[in-house]
Amino acid sequence: MPMQDKIATAKRISELLNTIIQLGDFRLKYKITVDPPLPEDRDWERPSILVEFSGTDSGMLIERGGELLRSIECVVMEALRMGSDDHDKIAFDCMGHRRARFDELKMAAEVAAQQVRDRGVPYSFAPMSSRERRIVHLALREQADLRTESEGMGPERHLVVYPKDYKGKPAPAPSMRRRR
Repeated sequence: MPMQDKIATAKRISELLNTIIQLGDFRLKYKITVDPPLPEDRDWERPSILVEFSGTDSGMLIERGGELLRSIECVVMEALRMGSDDHDKIAFDCMGHRRARFDELKMAAEVAAQQVRDRGVPYSFAPMSSRERRIVHLALREQADLRTESEGMGPERHLVVYPKDYKGKPAPAPSMRRRR
């Protein structure tokens, strides 16, 4: 379902979250903001709808690298039948976890870039979501001496940082275990 009516989509998200929270017996509240104002330094994210959780069970959402938060987001996206082109239009967050994770990814991108420069060989990240891969791509987009590529399929999809003119063998795929 393409997101044509943001208000209707926000209402549907609210209905879904009410059901999830009630059936899961979670002590959570949420705030849905349509067209949220975001700081200028967040060019990596411009959602049309922002869902922010709070409440006693907030810690549960961000445990294990935000696994439950990502799961709720995935369930909502599937229930809304959102196409992959629309996934970046809705963002879920709790206690600033999203910003912290993206800052962590940017720092990891800088470290990987320096390793590639120092060693002259590709650096492979562990498998990550398309949104997280995008953050790394954007963090390194202006590095003229490097290039980034997403490789692998499905849950093994990961990002590799290469020296710009690298001609050797492709970088080995990292283990399936997610780094958090």
